[in-house]
Amino acid sequence: MDIDRDQVIAWEDQHESGVYGKQPIVLVRGDGARVWDMDGTEYIDCVGGHGAAAMGHAHPAVVAAVKAQSERLFLAPNGFYNDMRAQLLSELVRVAPPGLDRVFLCNSGTEAVEAALKFARLATGRTKIVSTMRGFHGRSMGALSTTWRKEYREPFEPLIPDVSFVPYNRLERMVATIDAATAAVIVEVVQGEGGVYPGTEEFLVGTQALCNERGALFIVDEIQTGVGRTGKLWANAHYGLRPDLMTIAKSIAGGLPMGATLIGERVGEIPGHVHGSTFGGNPLVCAAALATIHAMEAEQLPQRAAALGARLMDGLRSLTSSAIREVRGMGLMVGLELKDRSGGYLAALAEQGVLALPAGATVMRFLPPLVISEQDIDTVLEKVALVLGN
Repeated sequence: MDIDRDQVIAWEDQHESGVYGKQPIVLVRGDGARVWDMDGTEYIDCVGGHGAAAMGHAHPAVVAAVKAQSERLFLAPNGFYNDMRAQLLSELVRVAPPGLDRVFLCNSGTEAVEAALKFARLATGRTKIVSTMRGFHGRSMGALSTTWRKEYREPFEPLIPDVSFVPYNRLERMVATIDAATAAVIVEVVQGEGGVYPGTEEFLVGTQALCNERGALFIVDEIQTGVGRTGKLWANAHYGLRPDLMTIAKSIAGGLPMGATLIGERVGEIPGHVHGSTFGGNPLVCAAALATIHAMEAEQLPQRAAALGARLMDGLRSLTSSAIREVRGMGLMVGLELKDRSGGYLAALAEQGVLALPAGATVMRFLPPLVISEQDIDTVLEKVALVLGN
């Protein structure tokens, strides 16, 4: 069926749920760090599937793995063994932080958080969860209960009880909040939706120590920061953390839907009836995830993220625009905080051929694929300078 841009927009506006705000761009193709719309307009993609496209679009290794597996087997229920799933589980444990030797496979980040919260309450027999202000962990009911923004939370209250929020990077508030009723603390190493705020070593290492001391489990949310984005395969490696539970998703399967909860020794045994997933760990996405891990290592993409992220942040900091308040980030997870709302600047940037994201009201967020070139980074800097009136 031949349809044009206006028809696509009309159908989505008429029939979709309405929960998404959309830019009037119809994307139809991607290659590496670039995407094209229906009219053939080319963009440098710094949205990166909200951080899920670390490998870039149509990465050859991922495409080949998915094509080969699609001709063999799509789905193998978890009540049976499967060769691709077994290989992926082994590889995830190999590259995981020390001590995480079990994996629950699911389909998204919010599902990974749900599993982590359930496992923590089950393991400790406690109910209290401590999260952070500005934190974002998902929109399903448990994950939403640990997410900070009131506009996400308030329409669905009451959420799960016994959730406390402390200011990010304020260790003294963790000291006062974690107690004998605390099942777990959940933190991001870099807050993404909250405005691209990196955690301090004092806060992250200190929170982990408090959890160990007071019998709570330490959950590290690596859904956006993981799979090379911050300059290491996992962002917690910058601080030498040892999480009890780690949630991953987004880029782990090269852009296909996958989530996982990695599980440490302090969690103990998990009975078979307490959780599950029909599609979790299906062979198709397992093949994509295996290809992603191997290509990530072979192409040294975390190292690229460190170098190109420094180039991007240095370039943004060199801009003299009076609109800029602060530049912050880690690797290719970069936030440009403005003195005004970012929406108009993001729309103007799209008109200049660069797609980027908001993070809160005033932050422009850049999450490009880790395969992006130096030349494209420099073009992004030129276009940002142009729209900010450098």
